[in-house]
Amino acid sequence: MSDVTLSKPDLRGWAVPVGLVLLWWLATDRQWVDTRIVPGPPAVVEAAWQAARGGELAHNLGASLGRNLAGFALGSLIGLPFGVLLGLSRLAERLAGPTFHAAKQIALFAWIPLLSAWFGFGEPAKMAFIALSVFYPVALNSFEGIRATRRELYEVARVLGLSPAQRLFRLVLPSAAPAIFTGLHLGLIYAWLATIGAEYFFSAGPGIGNSMIDGREHFEMDQVIYGVLVVGGVGLLLNRLAAWVESRTLAWRAGNR
Repeated sequence: MSDVTLSKPDLRGWAVPVGLVLLWWLATDRQWVDTRIVPGPPAVVEAAWQAARGGELAHNLGASLGRNLAGFALGSLIGLPFGVLLGLSRLAERLAGPTFHAAKQIALFAWIPLLSAWFGFGEPAKMAFIALSVFYPVALNSFEGIRATRRELYEVARVLGLSPAQRLFRLVLPSAAPAIFTGLHLGLIYAWLATIGAEYFFSAGPGIGNSMIDGREHFEMDQVIYGVLVVGGVGLLLNRLAAWVESRTLAWRAGNR
């Protein structure tokens, strides 16, 4: 017999979602709730199927994901070097650190009036809103990762005669990589939440959030609920994707221990 044993998938995490769906189905089937407000699972599945067959779901989901990834890229490209700069330079931290730490206490949605005044209510405002949600976790975790770099590494860099660029890319950034990837992971999650928020608060356009708004305005609650399920499902997939990329990228650290 082979010594190799296949591990069985742990299905316990499905217990609560399956139980909630069964309760939802039972409540609507027995008329415990008003099905005009809480339609049953068959009605929601039918609404999702019609949206998928007509291309509406793919169109809206593609628009939301494109907006999400563009905002994530913009926020990361600004937040990562800013956090690294604060971590490397005491002068930069003294100059910009207090303002940064104060600004990150402001609720994200409090920026909407300013963003709408600066960028209007169209795509630029949505992109700025998403990028802002990404900027703070990426910058903060990059800063903390750089500052947590062990002093011994700087001594090694000095002994080896490394240039500032070599010290940064060969010692400091690899040491801070786990914190940086944590910030990027959080940034990707926040970007998706901000994407749906931007579609709610700024001008109408293609997107899952706007599809849910249309369903609410026409009192088509099955459309609203399938939108909520799509938002949750995409968020879960993005979280899993970020965790997978992080584990693969940082696999070399486990091998060096």
